[in-house]
Amino acid sequence: MDKNEPTFVYRSNMTADRDYIEWLSDLKSRFQNNQLKAAVRVNSAMLEYYWNLGQDIVRKHAESKWGTGFFNQLSLDMRKMFPDETGFSVTNLKYMKRWYLYYFEQCQKCREITDGSDNPIRQRTIDENATEENSIEDYQEIRQRPVDELEMPAIFGRIPWGHHIDIISRCKTIEEALFYIRSIVENGWSRPSLNTHIDNHFFQAQGSAITNFEKALPSPQSRLATEILKDPYNFGFLTMKHDYDEKDLEEALVNNITQFLLELGKGFAFVGRQMELQMPNGQTFFPDLVFYHIPQHRYVVVELKTVKYIPEFAGKLNFYVTAADELLRGKDDNPSVGLIICKSSDNTIVEWSLKDINKPLGVATYQLQEVVDRTVLEIEQRRKEKNPFNNTVK
Repeated sequence: MDKNEPTFVYRSNMTADRDYIEWLSDLKSRFQNNQLKAAVRVNSAMLEYYWNLGQDIVRKHAESKWGTGFFNQLSLDMRKMFPDETGFSVTNLKYMKRWYLYYFEQCQKCREITDGSDNPIRQRTIDENATEENSIEDYQEIRQRPVDELEMPAIFGRIPWGHHIDIISRCKTIEEALFYIRSIVENGWSRPSLNTHIDNHFFQAQGSAITNFEKALPSPQSRLATEILKDPYNFGFLTMKHDYDEKDLEEALVNNITQFLLELGKGFAFVGRQMELQMPNGQTFFPDLVFYHIPQHRYVVVELKTVKYIPEFAGKLNFYVTAADELLRGKDDNPSVGLIICKSSDNTIVEWSLKDINKPLGVATYQLQEVVDRTVLEIEQRRKEKNPFNNTVK
C-alpha cells in the first residue's frame, strides 16, 4: 500500500444510521434523474439532427436533383463518415424525409400549426425545471401558419425515434399525432403499448362519451370534464364467462384496479367500491364505484350495467351524484360527475334521457372478451351431432 494513500476508517454502524440511509437514497435518486435528463438531451439532439436532415432532403428536392440512387449513395457516404452510427440506413433516411414532410405538408394543407405566438413552430430549449404538463401545454393547440420550413418542436425530443415512425405511419392528422406524443410523454408508453392504443382507437375514443356536461357545467369545466371520459372503454384485460352479471364485472374490475385505472386515463384515483353514502335520516345508498379525478378536483361516480342502456339508469345515477356533492365534495372541489358504463346503448335514447337531468352525467359502453363455458360448448356439439339440420341451441 502506498504510504501516502489516506487511510479510511469505516464505521460498521453507518448502514444502520437513518440519516446516512436517507442521504444515500437521495444520492441514488439524483443520479438516476441526471441520467434521465442526459438521455433526454441526447435523444433530443439526435432527433433534431434527423429532423434537419429530412428538411434538407425536402428543400433540396434531392431525389429529383440527384436521381433515384440518391438514398443509396447518401446512406453509403454517411456510414463511411460515421462508421459507429447505425441510424443512416436507406430505410431510416427515407423515414427522416417522411417525418419532416408529414408535418410540413399538413401545415401547408390545414394552416393549423403555431406555437401560440406570431412565429411558426420553432425549436424551444427544454427547461429541465419545467413540469411535463407545462411542456405539453406548449403544443396542445396547434394551428396553421403558411411557412416555408418548420423547426422541430421540443416535445418531439422526449420520445424515441421508433415511436415517431409508428405515429407518422399510422396517424391521419397532426391532431391525432400530437395526442399520442403527449400521451407517451405523460404515461411513458413503450412502442408496443403505443401501437396497442392506436389499434384500440384510443384517440377517437377520448371525449366521445355522450354527456349533458355542456348544459350541466359552466364553461370551461364542461369541456374539461368531457375530455376525461371516452367511449368505448376497453376491458380486454378481463376474461368473463358468458353469463356474468354486474356484480361479477364490478368485482373483476376491482381485482384488476391498476389496469382499470390505466384504461380510465391519467389522473384517476380509486376511492371505493359500494361506498356507503348515508343520508341525514340514516338511510344509506351504495354506488358501484367512486373515483376522484385529481387534476380536475372532482368525484366521478361510476355505475356498471351489463345490459343495454335504458333511461331509468340516469335517474338513479343523478341521485348518486347529488349525494356525492352533498356528502363527499369539499369546499375546493368542483362538481361531481356521473358515468354509466353499459354493454350497449342507443345514442338517441341516451341524449333524450340526459336532456332534462340537472347533474352532469355521461354514458359510455365497454368491450371485453367473453369465454363460453366448455360444458355449454359440449352440449351444443352433441345437439348438432343428433340433428345436423338444426344448429341452434334452445
